[in-house]
Amino acid sequence: MAGYRKLGRTSSQRKAMLRSLATQLIFHGKITTTETRAKEVRKIAEKLITLAVKEKDNFTTENITVKVPVKDKDGKRVKTLENGRKVTEYNEVERTIQKDSPSRLAARRKILSVLYPVTKVPEDGRRMRSQSKKIDLANVMFEKWAPKYSGRNGGYTRMIKIGARRGDAAPMVLLELL
Repeated sequence: MAGYRKLGRTSSQRKAMLRSLATQLIFHGKITTTETRAKEVRKIAEKLITLAVKEKDNFTTENITVKVPVKDKDGKRVKTLENGRKVTEYNEVERTIQKDSPSRLAARRKILSVLYPVTKVPEDGRRMRSQSKKIDLANVMFEKWAPKYSGRNGGYTRMIKIGARRGDAAPMVLLELL
């Protein structure tokens, strides 16, 4: 008996589909899919959340000095003329950063190896390229989901049966993070 369901696909297609479903589950908090796919995605998602819960507080904070470009009221960089060349003006600013410990860095890389990159697009659909933001799903795992599930020992997802799919009568479920 195999340790996983093949879902009627080749291994590369199956891995891509499960990664995509896991990414959407972590990003949106819930997905609607077939029951067999949900059972496989649940395994992946629960392992990633467990990894994030274990490493959520494993970092140090550090103050650093950073050069930040000066910007005008329109958000464009301020440039001055020096020796006949345009040079951007910079201010030095103190910032506090989080430095991951080696085990948290390894966990972050493991999470990012499973999940696909996500770009959040504005809802109105205008100026999509300039206002789109790349979402760091590893940070979402560490900052949003890990503190929420820190007191739990597994069981981070719930499957709610929603009936048969129209067309082929496949059993559909709503898979959501608790």
